[in-house]
This record gives sequence, structure tokens and C-alpha cells, in this order.
Amino acid sequence: MSVLVRWNLLRRPVYYGWPMLVGVSVAQVVSWGILYYAFSVFVAPMQAELGWSTVELTGAYSLALLCSGLAALPVGRWLDRHGPRALMTVGSSCAALLVIAWSQVTSLPAFYLIMAGIGLVSAGVLYETAFSIVAVWFRRQRGRALTLLTFFGAFASFVFIPLSAWLAAVLGWRYALLTLAGLLALLTIPIHALLLRRRPEALGLLPDGAPATTLGAEHTPSAERSVTTQVALREPRFWLLSFAFAASTVAGVTLTVHLIPYMVSGGHSSGFAATVAGLFGLMSLLGRMTIGPLADRFPRRGVTVGLIGMQAAGLALLALAGTTTAGALGFIALFGAGSGTLTIMRAAVLAEDYGPASYGTINGAQNLALTGARTVSPVGAGLLVGLLGGYELLFWGLVGLLVLGAGAVLLGSAPTAAAATATAD
Repeated sequence: MSVLVRWNLLRRPVYYGWPMLVGVSVAQVVSWGILYYAFSVFVAPMQAELGWSTVELTGAYSLALLCSGLAALPVGRWLDRHGPRALMTVGSSCAALLVIAWSQVTSLPAFYLIMAGIGLVSAGVLYETAFSIVAVWFRRQRGRALTLLTFFGAFASFVFIPLSAWLAAVLGWRYALLTLAGLLALLTIPIHALLLRRRPEALGLLPDGAPATTLGAEHTPSAERSVTTQVALREPRFWLLSFAFAASTVAGVTLTVHLIPYMVSGGHSSGFAATVAGLFGLMSLLGRMTIGPLADRFPRRGVTVGLIGMQAAGLALLALAGTTTAGALGFIALFGAGSGTLTIMRAAVLAEDYGPASYGTINGAQNLALTGARTVSPVGAGLLVGLLGGYELLFWGLVGLLVLGAGAVLLGSAPTAAAATATAD
């Protein structure tokens, strides 16, 4: 590299992708905190005032998750064709209006409609959309960018569950929701409307921030491989990868629902069980900070296999020694760190395999498959516990499923020749 090129690289301003990503990350904290995590706070006060059962309330929440998954594919197509700015701005505006409507609800059918709407707009403003921004704006530093994004996201529950509970106690649940709607509008709409841009090329930049006009031809990165959605969906490796992440999702959702009942049934106090479950977020954050950066230094599929292996090892420890304090803590350390970092790795591997041009649609197709896993896991696991006579056999079955998932990642490691020459939608 010549002295002139080195000097120009040192003098160039901060890559626009980084301040944009910080803004998006702040919006993610607020959006996740209000649209996803705050719901649990309002179950009890809504029950007390409206007389609805827990099943009726949580059914609406499940409907929101289902609608979010079903919207993933059309949202992905929009992102590939038009970029995130309009989608996320309109989505955050509608989200604020829906939370206001939630604060005024008096009938169960209306509540279900509102939660379905929240699910739909969540597909346009939460992680999957933010991941597409990272896929387009970053290449060599994609792992670091995803770590930053999900690091911020990990604070959503820490901030907004206590904040929502405090607001509900001081103001009542209806005024608490109105306050949260105001925060959602104030802190997300301006970020999405003012900061977001579609592609770095529009600013005369390459991904990661290298100015296209200052690099010589010999220093310009080669174009990143991108394939069409149709080609990706015909590749066995796409489905192998989707199976692997579905296996991880099944295990994660199952443990989210059944960990505390299992630990209590094994002799732990409800307080200790809740503490262990609460440590999941901390372990997830630590995993993202310590393991996530490895995505930029080592083969991402290899790191993914290791993370799924951590989940399997944690579950095996839970099945063998979950009734002991050390076994329970060892489980949550391994499983939490592995699960949290897989959030980063799924986005990174998908972008690496298929490139940025059709990332939104391909990611949406995979997320649609994962929605099925999220939907059936809690009920299916409950039925299996009854049929198998306890949790241990269920946990060993999940260990086997995760081992199969790790093997699927390894089987789908090499790109196909057809995909390498394909162009984007």
C-alpha cells in the first residue's frame, strides 16, 4: 500500500455505518423492551381489572409472536428492494399507536387484534430488520457490528421490565402504557427517519467504510458473493443450516418455559430457580462479548458448531446434575452463553453464505421456519414430559437434537458452484 493511500485511510472520517448502527441499537433496546419484554409486567394488573385469565392473555402474546414470524418473509422482500428507512419509520410509528390502543383496551377481541398488530410491526423494527442493515453495511467487521447491536439489545429486559413495573405501580397500567408509547415514539421514530440509509455505495463508500475513490484497484475488495432467494432455497445447505438453528430454537424455547418447573420439582426453591433463569440474560451478554468477536477471526461455521455444542453440554449437565446447585449454575453458564452468541452467528453465517443483496428475503424465509419451532416447542415439550414421565428423557432428547444440528452445520459447509455465480433478486 502506498504512502498516499495510507495517509488517506488515516484521515478519513468515521464510517457512517457505525453511528447509524449505534442509533439503531438504541432503538432496538427501546423496541424490544416495550414491544416484547414489558408484556409480562402487565399480565397481573390487566387480570385484576379486566378479569381475563392467564391463558387468554398469554394467548394474545403467542398470537403476536406468530404474526411476527409470518410477516418475516414479506418484510425481508421489502428490505431487499427498498431498504430499511421507510419500513422501520412507519413500523415504529405504528408500534407507538398500537401501544396507545393497548392502554385503552376493554374487550378481549380488540386486545387480540392489537397484539396481532404489534406482532406484525415487530417484524419490521426488531432484530431481523436490524440484522439486514449489518449485512449490507459491514463485511469484514460484520461480527463486530453484530456484537455491538446485540450487546445493546441485551439491556432491553434489564431496563424496561423494572421501568414498566415502576410505572405501573406509580401510574397504573393504562397510564404506564401511555408513557411507554411516548418513549417508543420519541426514541425510535427520529432514529429510523433521520439516520437510516439504504447502502454505503450511496455515500460513495464500500462496506466497512473504505472510500471507493481512494483505493486503488488492487486494494478494492472483491464483490461479496450474493445469490437469489430461489437459488438459496434450492440449496440443501440452507435447509441444513435452518434445521440447526431450529434445533437450537426448540431447546431454547423449551428451557424458557420449563426450566423453573423442572428445578422446583427437583428440590430447588422457587427463588433459586428464578435466579438461575434470570442469569440467562447475563450469560448471554457475556457470551456475546467474549465469543462473538471470534466470528471475525475464525470460520463462522466452526464457531457455530462450538456454540451448539455448548448448548448440548449444558443440557447434558442439567440432565445429570440439575438437582445440584453447581449443576444448575454450570448449565445456565454454558447454555446461556451458547444461545446468546448464536443470535449473532445466525445472522453472520447467513450473510456470509448468501451475501447482502437478498439477505432480507432469505433471512425472512429462515425465520419463518424458526417460527414453527417457537410455536410448537412449549406445548410439545409439555406433552412429552407427560408421556416420558419426567424431564430427564426430554433433556436427553434435546441433547440428541442439538448434536444433529451441529452435524447439519458441518454437512452444509461448502458453497455450491451454481450459487457462486448467481445474482441477487
